[in-house]
Amino acid sequence: MDNKQNISNDNKGRMPFTRRNYALMLAGVVVIILGFVLMSGGAEHTATEFDESIFSARRITIAPIVVIIGFVLVGVGIMKRFKSNDNNE
Repeated sequence: MDNKQNISNDNKGRMPFTRRNYALMLAGVVVIILGFVLMSGGAEHTATEFDESIFSARRITIAPIVVIIGFVLVGVGIMKRFKSNDNNE
């Protein structure tokens, strides 16, 4: 019981996210946007011709992997607990 009280007192004045958390979340959002940019394009020029570039490896393999990596980075940014730089003991 005493150990739980010490843990709750240690976290009382602390912000839930540190600067590193926000940096990881921002990097994840940038990677997600990059993945969607990699997926874009491939519009048909006319209604009678078909553009095969929509089946390129960049659009169906690389871009979704980049988006998933971005979502993982955002999740790590939310879940990871970095030690605070406060030395107010």
